[in-house]
Amino acid sequence: MSSSVIKTVGYDPARRILDVEFHNEHVYRYDDVDNATFAEFMAAESKGRYFNEHIQHGYEYERLL
Repeated sequence: MSSSVIKTVGYDPARRILDVEFHNEHVYRYDDVDNATFAEFMAAESKGRYFNEHIQHGYEYERLL
């Protein structure tokens, strides 16, 4: 992934779960992320900016690592 902040992402559309791994090795799981939001995230010119503005505080999450 081309981002200075985000290393990798994984998405399970059936469960609507988004996993985000950051370059600092922390991994967070975001619940109830719809397909449209994930598609917009992947299409965003700046993944970090989109994440900060639309995902980080908009969904329940837990830290996995």
